[in-house]
Amino acid sequence: MTFNPKEETNKIINFIKDYFTTNNLGGVVIGISGGKDSGVVAGLFAKAIGPENMIGITLPCHSKTIDASDAKLVADKYGFKLINVDLTNVFDTFQEEAQKLDDYIESEDSLINLKPRLRMSSLYYIAQMYSKKKNKTYIVAGTGNKCEIFVGYFTKGGDGVSDINVLADLTVEEVIKIGEVLEVPEQVLYKAPSDGLSGKTDEDKLGFTYKDVARVINNEPVREEVKQLILRKHNQNQHKFNIPTYKKE
Repeated sequence: MTFNPKEETNKIINFIKDYFTTNNLGGVVIGISGGKDSGVVAGLFAKAIGPENMIGITLPCHSKTIDASDAKLVADKYGFKLINVDLTNVFDTFQEEAQKLDDYIESEDSLINLKPRLRMSSLYYIAQMYSKKKNKTYIVAGTGNKCEIFVGYFTKGGDGVSDINVLADLTVEEVIKIGEVLEVPEQVLYKAPSDGLSGKTDEDKLGFTYKDVARVINNEPVREEVKQLILRKHNQNQHKFNIPTYKKE
């Protein structure tokens, strides 16, 4: 089936409207990273529930200044309130406390994954704060796309957590096409995907492109060694989706 970005955009907007109406929701909190995914999510919610019911949050943590300026481009484009919660000191303090542990060992992965976990806690804190302030329920929107989710490229307990995700069934290329319909600022929409944490692009870290991930998802031809690498990532990260739960007889 041919992907029709304009039609799909309208369907997602209606999906959001219906969900908010059915569940009597009042607003949404979105972490605005300055990247394409959060930019597209912001655009969709602005169309669906209005910018007056949105709170965008930048959550710098030893971050690049370009991310904040790109986030502002998105907020200015769609007219929603953008607030900043700097997590740098929180992160540094946690690291200092961790270093006091007898068994402490330097772990780059632990530090990289701490950042999205702090960010997600912050998003839920702000959502509950605004729920009380506005006397209506605010929820947290996820921004992960189908390619990221397929290979498990998200932090368990971090950016993998949300109340609603409208990009989860869209590949990176489809997200970009919807972004074009929504007129997401080009500087944001076409930026090389990056976690904003490690200093590397997503594709540098993964060792393959999101286009190749989409080809594997859609069962299209891709080099065998690349296909196996993608499937290995997919299989290794199943623990992020399936939480074993004991059930008594």
